[in-house]
Amino acid sequence: MAKTNLKSLVNKGKIVLIDFYADWCGPCQTLTPIISQVAKEYTGKINVLKINIDKNQPLANKLSIRSIPTMVLYREGQQVWRHSGLLTKKELESVLEQNI
Repeated sequence: MAKTNLKSLVNKGKIVLIDFYADWCGPCQTLTPIISQVAKEYTGKINVLKINIDKNQPLANKLSIRSIPTMVLYREGQQVWRHSGLLTKKELESVLEQNI
């Protein structure tokens, strides 16, 4: 994903949750169903993107992604939350509700 694409996606006015992951990452695999459920439940309220850091190293470097999984939440183009590591579905929903 090019820088300009990411910038245009996070500036669309909606809330955007980006999940940075890698296929070989065990905790990322644990988080995947949680992200999928949240994406379905919040359809129309947030956009959810999954970005593989192995395939998008320049972007991961630019955003200083040092560990995975890392989730970054943008609202109107501004980063409003960032978390590295696992979260429960309830914890993630709490963060989203605070930022919608």
